[in-house]
Amino acid sequence: MPARIITADGRSWSVYPSGLVTQSDHDEFGLLFMTGAGSEQEIRVTRYSPQGTRSREQALAEMPDEKLLELFNYSQPSFTSPETDYRR
Repeated sequence: MPARIITADGRSWSVYPSGLVTQSDHDEFGLLFMTGAGSEQEIRVTRYSPQGTRSREQALAEMPDEKLLELFNYSQPSFTSPETDYRR
């Protein structure tokens, strides 16, 4: 799936479904917000419960930019999340 791109905190962030399957897999999924590259890369993670559409890819594609920005504001650094193996 192609990444969605949003601008937050003055930087461009690529947004992807995380792909991690949890016990809440049918109700929610993780989103990864990624910016930068190499040692300068920053990753933030949040969980999302889509309304209506259950396909992760379709839900992300249909989500308005305003909702993505709201989810970005709720996101947490990568070291707090199993989706990123708790890496910094």
